[in-house]
Amino acid sequence: MSIPFPPMKRPLVAILRGVRPDETSAIVSTLIEAGMTAIEIPLNSPEPFRSIEIAVKRAPADVLIGAGTVLSVADVDRLHDAGGRLMVSPNVDVDVLARARDHAMVTMPGVFSPTEALLGARAGASGLKFFPASVLGVSGISAIRAVLPADAMIAAVGGVSDQNFAEYVKAGIRAFGLGSSLYKPGMTAADVAVRAKMTIEAYDKAVQGAS
Repeated sequence: MSIPFPPMKRPLVAILRGVRPDETSAIVSTLIEAGMTAIEIPLNSPEPFRSIEIAVKRAPADVLIGAGTVLSVADVDRLHDAGGRLMVSPNVDVDVLARARDHAMVTMPGVFSPTEALLGARAGASGLKFFPASVLGVSGISAIRAVLPADAMIAAVGGVSDQNFAEYVKAGIRAFGLGSSLYKPGMTAADVAVRAKMTIEAYDKAVQGAS
């Protein structure tokens, strides 16, 4: 059984690749105040598990905090120890997914092809991260989506931002992972606040325009 992706007003995952522990509290607070409800700290960031612990302590219970670029079962165990509840990986590794499921984590493995997407769905992923979305495009994701289970939760990640939400939303894609459009190393919490506000306004406008 998969752990379902929790219902969210805006299924947006903020990706803080490169964030440092000393910056984490202020940036995570800013994102939560702006309305973000899922935050991912990739494991190729400086001292990622320390940053995840800080983020978990800062976030209320309804905000998902977790790790990205999770590549091993050991990484999943360390993520669990740090209090993370969201496991994002660049690939479909059934052992990694199984361990994350054992820890009751929400899981989003990266997929690019129908084979990978169907494997991820069969392995019990909570959601499928189509990456890089900028290469697949809306038409590519839509074509693969046609062969997936009707209830599969899919997200577009990589090259998606406030600039192009609308084209994805029109195709029925509502979940996104947001990296460099929202945060880049060196940005202050004030910088992130501006980007988060623009992102949420653009997302809400895209959803309203498609409804």
